[in-house]
Amino acid sequence: MAHIYSAYKMLEKLIGFPTVSSESNLQLIDFVAEYLAGHGIESYRVYDSTGLKANLYAQIGPNVEGGVVLSGHTDVVPVTGQEWETDPFVVTEKDGKYFGRGTCDMKGFQAIFLSLVPEMLAADLKRPIQIALSYDEEIGCVGAPFMISEMVKNFPKASAVIVGEPSMMKVVTGHKGSSGFRTHVHGFEIHSSLMHQGISAVMVAARLIDWLRQQFEQAQATTPNAVDAMFEPPFTTLHVGVIKGGSATNITAKDCSFSCDIRCPASQDPADWYNKYMAFVAEVEAEMQAIIPETYIEVVPRDINPPLMPEDHGAAELLARQITGDNGQHVVSYGTEAGQFQREGYSTVVCGPGSIEQAHQPNEFITIGQFNAGEDFIRKIIKKLGE
Repeated sequence: MAHIYSAYKMLEKLIGFPTVSSESNLQLIDFVAEYLAGHGIESYRVYDSTGLKANLYAQIGPNVEGGVVLSGHTDVVPVTGQEWETDPFVVTEKDGKYFGRGTCDMKGFQAIFLSLVPEMLAADLKRPIQIALSYDEEIGCVGAPFMISEMVKNFPKASAVIVGEPSMMKVVTGHKGSSGFRTHVHGFEIHSSLMHQGISAVMVAARLIDWLRQQFEQAQATTPNAVDAMFEPPFTTLHVGVIKGGSATNITAKDCSFSCDIRCPASQDPADWYNKYMAFVAEVEAEMQAIIPETYIEVVPRDINPPLMPEDHGAAELLARQITGDNGQHVVSYGTEAGQFQREGYSTVVCGPGSIEQAHQPNEFITIGQFNAGEDFIRKIIKKLGE
């Protein structure tokens, strides 16, 4: 049965699914699949290894090249510990704003294009619109690569990808790349008075963290090239956010673990930074094992996400600028799946309703004006693909 939703009613539906990254997103995916099927549109899923999360992609219109991909993530960040004035999983309209977790980042964009599926079907599209919904973007753009590879194999190549992260409908042509990982140092316990006979995991971790600090200072002191100078800050940042280790003051720590993320401007490859870190880890590990052979350092990558590079006369940029009228130069320091689409040969930009300043915040909202601007944007894409 074909259900019709206004953009607002679709937003209510999507916000009602509490798709925090730690939980399954399958209820939302089931809803979208059933909604699309009701309109005669076949959708495809790409599950994660647990089977509890899935990407979903679909195509509306003729099976030809030159279409547009509308991409967004289904997961949201937690609300635990935040002070909300409203139920975060119920849309609340107040003071010209829609409040709720994900209204801005980024179920607002998805609600808009999903609600306009009937208009897409009625438009006699000459080129298709492809829908791409991913899981686990908030913990490192984990799900999107598997979906993108399937889209490359199964769908005709789109000429443009619009990632609808909140940009105030500005056309963002570049973002930083990132490498995230957890380091676990496995040391050897001994009384601290004999620490030369043991390996303190905490002190080894401190060496690794200090190396990251030194790299940050060197990056900060480097004169940026023309591409990197567009970013704020215009250099690579290396940050340790969580650390845990040790059991007592007078015992060399057996274990110490810490998490790190590295964010580099578009001209740099985050994989190069990861490899550079791993080379230093190998040096330190060799020193440890010369004293206690069974000690070691374990590094578990969380994600290595490519940057979005500004394109020279890219099709996605041209389309988005024609529709929005925005001719400014915009880059951002956060990451999205845009770089992953671009890596697979798609022309890609970030352009969506709402402000990134609201993302992840308590009492997250999107203004009604921005929501309406996003709806106008998608309607103009539909019109463009029908010409």
